[in-house]
Amino acid sequence: MKKPIGLITDNPELLLYLDGKLHITVLGGIKLTGFDRLKVTLKLVNTDDKLNVFRHNLDLYNSIQAEQLIEKSADALNIGTREISTAITGLTTSLEQYRSERLEAMKPKQPEKKQLSEAERKAAIAYLKNPDLLGRTKQAIGQSGIVGEETNALIAYLIYTSRTRENPLHLLCLGASGTGKTWLQEKVGELIPEEDKLEITTLSVNAFYYFGKDELKYKLLLLEDMDGAEDVLYPIRELQSKRKISKTVTLKDSKGNPKTITLQVEGPVCISGCTTREQMYEDNANRCILLYMDNSPEQDVKIMDYQRKMSAGLIDRYAEKKVREQLKNVQRLLKPVSVKNPYAPYLQLPEAVFKPRRTMLLLLLFTETITYYHQYQRELKTDEDTGEQYIETTIEDIQAAFSLLETTLLKKSDELNDACRDFFEKLKTYLKEKDTDTFYSKEVRAAFRLSPSSIGRYLYELERMGYIKIAKGSRYKGFEYKIQSWNDLENLANDAQSMVKSILENIQLVTRIPPVTQSLNGLHKMQKISGERPVTHE
Repeated sequence: MKKPIGLITDNPELLLYLDGKLHITVLGGIKLTGFDRLKVTLKLVNTDDKLNVFRHNLDLYNSIQAEQLIEKSADALNIGTREISTAITGLTTSLEQYRSERLEAMKPKQPEKKQLSEAERKAAIAYLKNPDLLGRTKQAIGQSGIVGEETNALIAYLIYTSRTRENPLHLLCLGASGTGKTWLQEKVGELIPEEDKLEITTLSVNAFYYFGKDELKYKLLLLEDMDGAEDVLYPIRELQSKRKISKTVTLKDSKGNPKTITLQVEGPVCISGCTTREQMYEDNANRCILLYMDNSPEQDVKIMDYQRKMSAGLIDRYAEKKVREQLKNVQRLLKPVSVKNPYAPYLQLPEAVFKPRRTMLLLLLFTETITYYHQYQRELKTDEDTGEQYIETTIEDIQAAFSLLETTLLKKSDELNDACRDFFEKLKTYLKEKDTDTFYSKEVRAAFRLSPSSIGRYLYELERMGYIKIAKGSRYKGFEYKIQSWNDLENLANDAQSMVKSILENIQLVTRIPPVTQSLNGLHKMQKISGERPVTHE
């Protein structure tokens, strides 16, 4: 009776292929990576003569090596070359299928979308109709376990909300080691439904290209450490700008013939990452809204107080979890809808902002995202020419966008990077307290507990930019420095605030579009315009 033909995979390190009287063992199994090769170590046995064994190491995709295997094993085992050739072809096909199945099984299972109960649905809708939706969301974020970074967390939450839009926003959390950037990203990520996000610790060079074509579409991608992801910065930028990436690779078929295939991954995708090195990721940072972590002593006190309460069991973890689930349900009820901003022609940026084109785009997209988040409080309108349905931005949305992004816009107007700016502001406060405008680096280094390399870097940058100058001294006895600019940051802030105030005043004067008002129960008063109706969510 003929023995069954097939691949036995009970032991991944010792695969067995049976073909009649020929038994082939794949010693050590196969590598699951590298689709352009199929290297194996084979042990061939003729069951009519089990003491006669033939062993060979080869790449099954190499036709020359495969032909040599067939000829030599046929002579050694006293089996016809045609029989062995058929077995090797069947083995190759079975190993390819086995590799594909293993790789598919190793992929993380995407959580199924949660089906909300009627009570959860009603609670989420009532939440989205809250008259002070942004204020209520900020409060809930604080109640979810995020301490002292509520404004940054609200910005991140809104950015993550944009993942379902055709032009999503992207986020880069900046700060020195230990300032909580990864923690903030992780905690805000917990407010997004599991089925809509993908958390990644590290990525290899080509990792992005091996996702499924639509696997990342409308997803939130959380990169824990951008400092360890230098190799994937280019595909990240391409996903952010072009919303798709592709790569052409050469593979070999079962006969060893080369063939070309194109791997393509499509977005849009919302990308969030953390880094300590703002300058290194300038190209990526220009495509992102930047969040600067609060490293003030007051924030340290808040964090440590929360840690102590957590250790003492004084934090209601169940209440925090309940708030997180509520915010997830709110996200699940947001539906794709177009946004138009009738006030966009009147928006401007401070002249001091670097790379204003991309900054303006980020401001417009962030404003649209705020409108999108308020979709249950906006009327659904229809474009008479195209039939497209959309909701409109209000003046309140613009005010909220400018208010939330005030720090980001200010940083983008500042010549100094964040670390150098923090040092300079602390230095000015220190000197004002001592009622002087001069200092020695040794004195300041001791007062701020900085390393010689750090203070040297800060002083060099400040002197180069003209914020300080050398008053006297030498490199042997030490230099005495003098502050040249005391109010530069205040002037930047005042200019930005004046510009925003002027923009809002101009909008009020030139536009005839009345703002949407809201009643106390969270329902907006409908404008009596033919063909318009509120956004409905079936």
